[in-house]
Formats: sequence, structure tokens, C-alpha cells
Amino acid sequence: MSKVWFIGAGPGAPDLLTIRGAKLIGEADVVVWARSLVDEGVLEHAHPEAEIIESTTIPLEGVRELYERAMREDLTIARVHSGDPSLWGAMLEQIETCEELGLPWEIIPGVSSLGAAAAAIGRELTVPEISQSVILTRRASRTPMPEGEDIKSFAAHGTTMAIFLSAARPRLLQEELLEGGYAPDTPCAVVYKASWPDELVIECPLDELADKIREAGFTRQALVFVGPGLRAGGTRSHLYHPEFSHSFRKAESEA
Repeated sequence: MSKVWFIGAGPGAPDLLTIRGAKLIGEADVVVWARSLVDEGVLEHAHPEAEIIESTTIPLEGVRELYERAMREDLTIARVHSGDPSLWGAMLEQIETCEELGLPWEIIPGVSSLGAAAAAIGRELTVPEISQSVILTRRASRTPMPEGEDIKSFAAHGTTMAIFLSAARPRLLQEELLEGGYAPDTPCAVVYKASWPDELVIECPLDELADKIREAGFTRQALVFVGPGLRAGGTRSHLYHPEFSHSFRKAESEA
């Protein structure tokens, strides 16, 4: 039966591909992947007779032709996306194409670059009493941002921000974060190619962010964290507090 599986390949390291994703890649007649974003090691799971298509230069119209062929020839396609396809995955237009063609589809989640980058800096992004929210966003570029979703507006919340696809204009990013209300000494971390062999991490205060990114030469595949929670400590979660009861444990005073 023809079908498209949208598979999250994980942030980079091939062994961060999920077991389910690997299984479906191995069963697919056609595997579509982007060399610029997905490690080639992921293809080791493909069947020896599978057709492998590198999609970096293929526009949506070319993808539609492939999905039309899948309908005609009863093919199963593994469409491999970097990270988790629910985040900046350019997946929606492909799903719409599948719907128009009557081609069944399903999404297999992947480990996001957000999780891999947080692991690289060794921080929990939600810290009790400091930051209990994480804003995932990006700067406007050739793809504009909807009204009200600019960096400055989000910065006013003062919580943890994870900023994708924005390393190419670090000076503007720094200015917008400061104008939004973050203090100049707010801790920042920049993770380049999280979980890849050439992963790099930079940590600095906000007022040094642009210079540090420029010095490192990052222009793409870098995720920027900012927020007071990045240096917080000394607070305690209720989850493991002896006086906090829940359905699986009574508080010590109730025992």
C-alpha cells in the first residue's frame, strides 16, 4: 500500500534516530533525505534495494511528482526530516499535497535539536521559581514573522527563549533581545550543530552575544538560548520534596 512516512531523523547523531523511525526507513521503497541537514549514517537503515533520493535541490513540485508516482506504483516513501518535523519542518505543504492526491501519510516524531542543544549545555530549561516556560521562535528573515511574534515582544516575558535560524544576523538579534527587556548580563548559550561530531558550545552574557557568534563564525545550524534560568540554581522542585504528596507518594508528614 502506498504511503508517506514523515520521519524525524533527530538532531544529527545517527544513533539519535528513534527505533520506530529506523524500522520504517528499512521498510521503505523510497527514502528521501536532505544531505545538508541529515547525517548520512541514517541511510544505513535503508533496504539495499531502496531508491535513495537526495532532496536538497528538489522544490515542492518535484516532491509532488514523487508522491504521484508513489500512488501509481504503490510505493512506500520514508520522507526523512532533520530533528523533529513538527518544528520548521516544511512538512505542512507536503501533507496538503498528500491529501490532494489521496495518499496516506503518518508522522513519526524525532528527537528535536532543542533537546539535543539543552543536553549539550547541560541545563534544564525550566527551573522552579525562575522560569517555567520556554519560547521557541526565530528572527524574521526571508520568511517574515506574523504580527506580534517578533523577538522583542517575546523577550518582554523574561523567560527562557530558544531562538532558531537566527545566527546570521547576531547584532540585530542581540539588540532586539535587549530592547525587549533582558538585562545585558542575562546568560546566553549558543549551540552549533548539536550532537554532530563538530558540535560547538559558546556561553556568554547577552551583551557579548553578537561578538561571540561572529568570532565563532556561526551563520547557520546554531540554536541560541537566552534567559535567567540558564544560570539558576539553589531552587527545588516539588516533585522530590519530602513534604509534597502526589498520587504515587505521600508526604512524610502524612505517612
